[in-house]
Amino acid sequence: MNQELVRIVENIARDKNIDRESIFVDLEEAMVSAARKHFGEPDSEIVVNIDRTTGQVTAFKNDEQIDMTQLGRIPAQIAKQVMIQKIRADERSSIYAEFIQRKGEIVSGSVVRYESGTLIVSLSHRTEGFMPKSEQIMGQTHRPGERIRCLILDVKEAASQIKIILSRTHPDFIRRLFELEVPEIAENIIEIRAMAREAGYRTKVAVISLDEKVDPVGACVGVRGSRIKNIVDELGGEKIDIVRWNESSQVLITNALMPARVSEIALCFELGRATVVVDEDQLSLAIGKHGQNVRLAARLTGWDIDILTPDEYNQGIEQLTNCVRNVEAADDTMVDKLIALGVISVLDLDDVGPEPLIKELNIDAALAEKLVAAAVEEAGRLAAESKQSQAENVLEQQEEAAEDNEQ
Repeated sequence: MNQELVRIVENIARDKNIDRESIFVDLEEAMVSAARKHFGEPDSEIVVNIDRTTGQVTAFKNDEQIDMTQLGRIPAQIAKQVMIQKIRADERSSIYAEFIQRKGEIVSGSVVRYESGTLIVSLSHRTEGFMPKSEQIMGQTHRPGERIRCLILDVKEAASQIKIILSRTHPDFIRRLFELEVPEIAENIIEIRAMAREAGYRTKVAVISLDEKVDPVGACVGVRGSRIKNIVDELGGEKIDIVRWNESSQVLITNALMPARVSEIALCFELGRATVVVDEDQLSLAIGKHGQNVRLAARLTGWDIDILTPDEYNQGIEQLTNCVRNVEAADDTMVDKLIALGVISVLDLDDVGPEPLIKELNIDAALAEKLVAAAVEEAGRLAAESKQSQAENVLEQQEEAAEDNEQ
């Protein structure tokens, strides 16, 4: 009987990953509760000890030994209920302690079911994870029993359960997949410096090698694309661009906009804006489907990126030049200084304001104010012209539609 108790405790400890000593303590406390109920003396001193080796139970009430087997059915039922509650609490604590340490790691699980859009994933025989709809890759559905990999995003301790929040959309999910598939990243030979993701569609990853003998892009792609293919397959076909990191913002932006070829870049540090010039045939590539390529490149580099064709760029420079020439005491060298500052249009000059002109270009405060005021006026004039042109186009289209209806 007593040895059987020891075996039961060991089985519970193993199956539920609970410390063996904790279970013995819980048993002793449950027996104390049962004895108090039996004797009806809440203030009496009752002590129960279980020998950890033999399972022998000894109990004392006010220093007098009592026989726990003689307490009856009701106290035994109370002991059972208390024991169940305590073991469940210990199990929750064990699950929390295990998974809070694994927060940010990738875990493999089996799909159980959907509940109001939330995916329930079995992580072990005693633990389930919850993947909200916002953390699921759009367009992907999973069947019960399917094995999937997820990121442990968060672990929350609720009143009656431990809630393990899973994610497949978080950027760190991609980061961990790269660590699993690319040994050089796990060994810190290659470092992921930046990442931008639109889950289910496209991800850009900027990498750098800390060993000049190792090509970071080639290592991430793998032989015949084997490494990147494994990651893409795990993500259900999501496109992944491997970008070579560079400390130079101009080079990094150029790399980030690939496969488009960049002709010229003007950086305005005051506005955090990069104006990128691409040939007409590269415009759609640079912008990407629904603006996705330029949007991800902007998030990857930390720059607000404007894509212009050479004609649009030259038009902006021409408007800026005409505006500056109309300001007294300003000459063409002033335009060159503004372009060097990253100001390539009257709108940029309006946004920048006079202070950077004074500090960075050592321009007289009065002249800086005049330049900005002229830019504000010119920007307003251009906006009015654009509005009028749009109105004329709408009117012309309406007239053409009316003529077609008459015919």
